[in-house]
Amino acid sequence: MRKRPNPYPGITPAPDRHGKMRWRFRMKGRPACYINHEYGSKAFEAAYKAAVESSFDITSPTLDEGRGTFGWLIEEYARRPAWSKLAKITRTNQWNDFQRFRQEYGTAMVRDLRSDHVEKMLAKKASTPSAANHLLRTVKLLCRFAVKIRLIEADPTASVERYAENPDGFHTWTTLEIGQFIEFHGAASKPALALELMLSTGAARQDVIALGWQNIRAGRIAYRRHKTGGEVDLNLSLMPDLSTLLEDLPRDRMLFLSWGAGRPYTAAGFGNRFREWCSKAGLPHCSAHGLRKAGATRLAEAGATEFEIMSFLGHRTTDEARTYVKRANRAKMADAGMRKLLGVSNQVVGLDKHRSKLLK
Repeated sequence: MRKRPNPYPGITPAPDRHGKMRWRFRMKGRPACYINHEYGSKAFEAAYKAAVESSFDITSPTLDEGRGTFGWLIEEYARRPAWSKLAKITRTNQWNDFQRFRQEYGTAMVRDLRSDHVEKMLAKKASTPSAANHLLRTVKLLCRFAVKIRLIEADPTASVERYAENPDGFHTWTTLEIGQFIEFHGAASKPALALELMLSTGAARQDVIALGWQNIRAGRIAYRRHKTGGEVDLNLSLMPDLSTLLEDLPRDRMLFLSWGAGRPYTAAGFGNRFREWCSKAGLPHCSAHGLRKAGATRLAEAGATEFEIMSFLGHRTTDEARTYVKRANRAKMADAGMRKLLGVSNQVVGLDKHRSKLLK
């Protein structure tokens, strides 16, 4: 029996998190959108026809997202000159955040949002404080923009408090965890190469996926760090452990890290893959970003200055580097203090022995 053709090409069911059925429209050359009408109804067919006949234009609001909705606001935000000035990776991450929010609230009117609504949104993510705060940043960004363009008079997120979370952020890899990862995957494996590239260069995931032999010159590795606020050029010494791993790679290989038949990773794709490697090695709490912190920590513990660590991380100020130096100095001072205490303890023991002999 021949399969019945789909009467609405590009349509797939996409229930929201509450189980309410929506229909997602995706077709090459046309903007993706959700149709919130009963499948096959006249309203559905009218919306579907409008979606098919539309041409791709990122600045145009999608169906059911008229002026004043969050979907419309997101598109307006992306039209501003300031948006194009953001680093590519920042735009990508921000756009993905917007789209996740848009899936559920794209047709809601911005003017109707109250602080208690925002608190309820965050409460759904209470078990993951960092995710809740990330959502708050997204909503706050949109609401501040809405105030700026005079769509609303006041920011409803202004009184909403952040959730308490780990002040240190991403977990910093320990020496034992690095050893465990390499032992599980093998010293000559792709996961081990990825780890060493980030650990030895401080490259973030969006930068490490672009590294190849074109970045190696005269015992050094040079690359451009892409980040919010602009790009930073780095030129670092090629560390022995990394150099050893690279020796086994073919010289015509443009990318050190790739998948399939030499296909490049996306930043998000590589981040997800690296988390999988971490989980398989019994390190689900570790991440790619944590390796940058581990590299900076190693430098601080070796006595590197704030400016040296700043250069390694590709930062423009020493603010974060100062944190690593202070932490390393605290550990050194604590060790020095304990050694002094150990010396005092030995002296006390010696006096006690001498006293016991006198009493006999």
